[in-house]
Amino acid sequence: MSDLSFSDIAIVACGTMRLELTRLQEEGFLDTEHIYYTTPGLHQDIHELERQLVEKINKAREKVDKVIVVYGGKFCYVNADNPLRTMQVIIEEQGPGIARIEASHCMGMIADEAEQEKIAAELAGGEKVWWMTPGWVRFRKLVFKGWDKGLANENFPRHTGGAIVLDGIGYLDQYMAEHPEEFLDYCDWMGIPMQGYPTSLDRLKSLLTAQARKL
Repeated sequence: MSDLSFSDIAIVACGTMRLELTRLQEEGFLDTEHIYYTTPGLHQDIHELERQLVEKINKAREKVDKVIVVYGGKFCYVNADNPLRTMQVIIEEQGPGIARIEASHCMGMIADEAEQEKIAAELAGGEKVWWMTPGWVRFRKLVFKGWDKGLANENFPRHTGGAIVLDGIGYLDQYMAEHPEEFLDYCDWMGIPMQGYPTSLDRLKSLLTAQARKL
């Protein structure tokens, strides 16, 4: 990976992934000056997601000819009115020089399905898990915009294995230490316990590298 440069590539990403991508910038792996973020949590508002995504891609192309989109495909954009309109269709409409990393959602950018199953077996005895990344904690108010306690009760408690944060940046431990009341409030609102699982950003690096080599 070390022989690859992203200096002539722009990144357009869901804001939920800002923490991980910032870390990759700080480490020198992601050596681009052009990273554009959409608002976290837009999987709940696909029309705004599409508007911001196209806007950010256009802005990126004012700087460079090559763009990598850091968005999941299967779960981040679900158009119930037009199921054939997918994330990939939207990206293809923007023309050449644009690639999207191969993942279904942000959790899959950090750990693939096999690794998630392994983690669930280790931490949750194979019970159903609500998966998260640090962005789901940091940007809680945006990711769960419009959710009340009733909606939370409909969704979270069925995940009997609790919530697991795939943490490649050491975020959750720091968050619990610095904001213990917020952390406990978050768990109480969800109605399930939350724990972090330390991992690396190697999978995200490989996904970015794979698309950079194609451009």
